[in-house]
Amino acid sequence: MSRRGLCLVLAAPSGAGKTTLSRALLEQDDALSLSVSVTTRARRPGEKEGKHYFFISQERFDEMVENAELLEYARVFGGSYGTPRAAVEAALSAGQDVMFDIDWQGFRQLRASLGKDVVGVFIKPPSLEVLHERLTKRGDEPAQVEARMAHAEAEISHAGEFDYLVENRDLDVALADIRAILRASRLAGFRQG
Repeated sequence: MSRRGLCLVLAAPSGAGKTTLSRALLEQDDALSLSVSVTTRARRPGEKEGKHYFFISQERFDEMVENAELLEYARVFGGSYGTPRAAVEAALSAGQDVMFDIDWQGFRQLRASLGKDVVGVFIKPPSLEVLHERLTKRGDEPAQVEARMAHAEAEISHAGEFDYLVENRDLDVALADIRAILRASRLAGFRQG
């Protein structure tokens, strides 16, 4: 019997450790792959087509929106970003789990598109003071830190929309918590063949 795959969404304010946790999960779990988005922004040095993003024109992006080819999408900082429907649905049907690094708005759209296939985990910092300290230590400019802090408070206000809240006080504990969530979600009766 094969099981249906799931979509694991990790969302967090900047500086909460989402990228570190995502990379660790991907390294430890062969049944988990990272969703690759389409974008209209220019490719940055070192980015590879199909690994980091699929780089497309705004015209093609608009066609994909019009034809419901995207599960979720947003326009951010002058660029458009979205998740192609076909690749995700094929992965889920094949029993493959797909991880998403999107915000609460993307999570809402994805949940509206795929319902119970989506498991949402919001990663929160121990406190706003700790978050501020992390952003400062990683070298962000003071103006960037303040902008990210203002945005973080807005993001944290949506944490209750997610299925699970994981506090990232200790990276190993947070990673273990997310792995437990993923394991339990895979065992859900409705996902079994």
